[in-house]
Amino acid sequence: MNLAYIRTLWEDQRLVTGITIRAIQAIPADKVDARPVRDMRSTKELVCHLADTVKHVATGITAGRIEPYEEGEKDPSIKTREDLVRKMQDAWKAADAAVQAITEAKATAPIETPWNFSPPAWMCVQIIADEHLHHRGQLYAYLRTFGIEPPFLWDFENSAPEFQPKQHAPA
Repeated sequence: MNLAYIRTLWEDQRLVTGITIRAIQAIPADKVDARPVRDMRSTKELVCHLADTVKHVATGITAGRIEPYEEGEKDPSIKTREDLVRKMQDAWKAADAAVQAITEAKATAPIETPWNFSPPAWMCVQIIADEHLHHRGQLYAYLRTFGIEPPFLWDFENSAPEFQPKQHAPA
């Protein structure tokens, strides 16, 4: 695995993040602090965890160490759906800058984690993708409990322009 693999994963993550932001935008304004499934995170905690995972794992790659970040899901400054959208957008910007800065040498370097193992950087990008899709699935379940139809998984063209598919030049 190498930098080219990371770039491929990250391009998919860009598209997926656009759909996730649309799902966050679909959260009813009065359900930010709802806990639709007993013994699971609230809507706010779930979105904050999702955003923090994207941001802190990606920035940890460039730092060589991922620091614990779970406390962020209790962020008292997050009060509205718009705060949640902004948190995810800001997390994406920080993560994207970090991933774009990964070098070929860093792509295979081990990264210290709080999870008792030190995977290579490329695997940390895969962890972001796996965690993101897992928690977005939870968000989709939450939306359905609120009576909201989530965005179609592959409707990239209706995402914000920065999250739409890039146009490919003819071969």
